[in-house]
Amino acid sequence: MSQYRVLPYDGANPRQISEVVNGAMSGKLNNTTTLTLTASSATQTNLDDSRIGVESVLSFTPTTTAASTFMNNFHVSAKAVGSAVITHGVNTDSNRIYDVLIFG
Repeated sequence: MSQYRVLPYDGANPRQISEVVNGAMSGKLNNTTTLTLTASSATQTNLDDSRIGVESVLSFTPTTTAASTFMNNFHVSAKAVGSAVITHGVNTDSNRIYDVLIFG
C-alpha cells in the first residue's frame, strides 16, 4: 500500500491540510492495490486490505491479456472489514493481474 500523508484526528496545521487536499485534487487518493490470481484449482481468492469495508465498491482493471480474457469469470462474493472474497473459475494461468480501486 502506498503511503500518503494522513491528517491527525485532533487537527493539523494549514500546511499539512494543504498538502493532503492538493494531493487529493491531483488524484493521489491512496485507494489502489493489485490482485494476482495464481494458477490453481481454487475458485476463491482473498483480497486483504485494511481499506476494504462491507460497503466498499471494488473496481478491477486487467493489466495483462490473460486477466482481460478472464473478466467475465469472477465476482466479489463477500466483503468484510479488511478483506473481500473474489469467487472465480478455475485459473490455469499465473499471469492474471488486476489493478483494484477501493471506494468507500
